[in-house]
Amino acid sequence: MNISTITEQYIRERLTKGVRENGRGMMSFRDINLEIGKIPNAEGSAEINLGNTKVLVGIKMDVGEPMRDKPDEGSIMTGAELLPLAHHSYDAGPPSAEAVELARVVDRGIRAANIIDVKKLFIEEGKSWNVFIDLYVLNYDGNLFDSATLAAVAALYNSRMPKYEGEKVIREGNLEKLPIGNLATSCTYAKVAGTTVLDTDGSEEDFADVRMTISNDEKHVRAMQKGLGGAFTPGEVDKLVEASFEKSKELRKIIQGTRGD
Repeated sequence: MNISTITEQYIRERLTKGVRENGRGMMSFRDINLEIGKIPNAEGSAEINLGNTKVLVGIKMDVGEPMRDKPDEGSIMTGAELLPLAHHSYDAGPPSAEAVELARVVDRGIRAANIIDVKKLFIEEGKSWNVFIDLYVLNYDGNLFDSATLAAVAALYNSRMPKYEGEKVIREGNLEKLPIGNLATSCTYAKVAGTTVLDTDGSEEDFADVRMTISNDEKHVRAMQKGLGGAFTPGEVDKLVEASFEKSKELRKIIQGTRGD
């Protein structure tokens, strides 16, 4: 019997008894430490430690052309890098399927919640601000979706907006905060050994049968993403949505607590 099989049996046996490996509740997050201003030259940045998972997010803005079908709006682009130092399975090179999924899930929650009013990114005919959200996974120990979302929203919440004057981008001086119209967070649940848990660590995530990420703001579910081959029943999904609204209250407080003016 190999180590992986022994670990799986151990985790499954404990979960069937209602106990997680580190003793926390089934619907509890690990300890969250969120810091802003980690990248000095960025418009905004944040680094999160969710348990042993560490994600760094940088926000950069530049002037570009609006999309042809949205001539009076700016744009948001999200990318993710799973750095080789973060986990032995990550390789250097083009974005992996996991990196693409991470970027898309974070991006979808931010867009759907209208955290940034893209019309306020319009400068003049033919020019608008592009907002680049770059996610860097520095250490993997489960639940990248909620980690990256929390850090990305905190980074946006604390970003300064450059000025565009005389065909030049000005990034210094008295800059106003990026206009933020909403705050959204995500909660990711997984079913392991028939037990649904929030915020899987790396060991639990390895043996999950199904995963569901729910992004919401104070009033509405804004996006949902299912992963893996298993399933949640409609009744289970309803309960997870309800749980997400409760959990998001404390997550928004964490983001709001980072505000520096």
